[in-house]
Amino acid sequence: MATITADHIASVSLKDADSNPDEFAEKLGRSFEDYGFAIIADHDIPDELIHRAEEKAKAFFALPEAVKKTYFLANGGGQRGYTPFGIETAKGAKAHDLKEFWHVGRDLPAGHPFRSHMPDNVWPSEVPSFKDTFTELFATFDRTGLKVLRAIARYLKIDEDYFADTVRDGNSILRALHYPPQSEPTGQHIRAGAHEDINTITLLLGAEEAGLELLTKDGRWIPVSPKPGELVINIGDMLQRLTNGRLRSTSHRVVNPRPDRASHARYSMPFFLHFRSDYLIEALPGTVAAGEEPKWPPITAHDYLQERLREIKLV
Repeated sequence: MATITADHIASVSLKDADSNPDEFAEKLGRSFEDYGFAIIADHDIPDELIHRAEEKAKAFFALPEAVKKTYFLANGGGQRGYTPFGIETAKGAKAHDLKEFWHVGRDLPAGHPFRSHMPDNVWPSEVPSFKDTFTELFATFDRTGLKVLRAIARYLKIDEDYFADTVRDGNSILRALHYPPQSEPTGQHIRAGAHEDINTITLLLGAEEAGLELLTKDGRWIPVSPKPGELVINIGDMLQRLTNGRLRSTSHRVVNPRPDRASHARYSMPFFLHFRSDYLIEALPGTVAAGEEPKWPPITAHDYLQERLREIKLV
């Protein structure tokens, strides 16, 4: 059954989505309204696959810098392959984040209309089975995300299958993240500056190592502390716009480790689930009070993504 953790972020079991869908949706939706975040256990992403992907990611990030940088695609907007240290910067921040990452996107067939802006994946030949592992993980995240969206639709009292078409062939991204150990003072830099996610929802594995924090409505930073293997879910700006602010896209950050943990690297794997590129994001019926205007004007998912990527210096 669903429970509420001490910091009030909902912690629910995905099994309840089938056995008690109304309670599951209510707990999840209220947590998203209040905090923009929830934690999900029993999420159907196999432990073996998670551990395999973690090992493949660690193997890639351990490669020499010169090798990794051969997979950096200049002018690619960071959509595929490797992005080195010193590039991604939180919106409005001056100091770049202390991280490097690898991006896997959706594979599209020849002739698909979205191929003009959703390029083919690149794969590191130096890490055996990297492609197979991350292709499998991408597909698994995709399926799990759709289950979460069904519950969100139930909470919003719209058709449970409403989101299925909105995210079909969406420009979703699986990111393998490496925050290195910190052996020297970092100045203004932290592992990930305060930001909101661009996309629809984010599903995050690997947040067990301390550091992830969210900003509450009353201006407090509180930790997000899943148990090993649990999945952290948060609302992105696209879904916030679609619900006219009812579901919150919350500022969050990854702070630097305590001195006793500074010698430890941090690895995580977020999946940024996106609407399809031509989907028009405009306030759902019933989310705008009578006599009021929507908080944001309509915009396609692709145009909004490009606007935000420019803000974080990826394009």
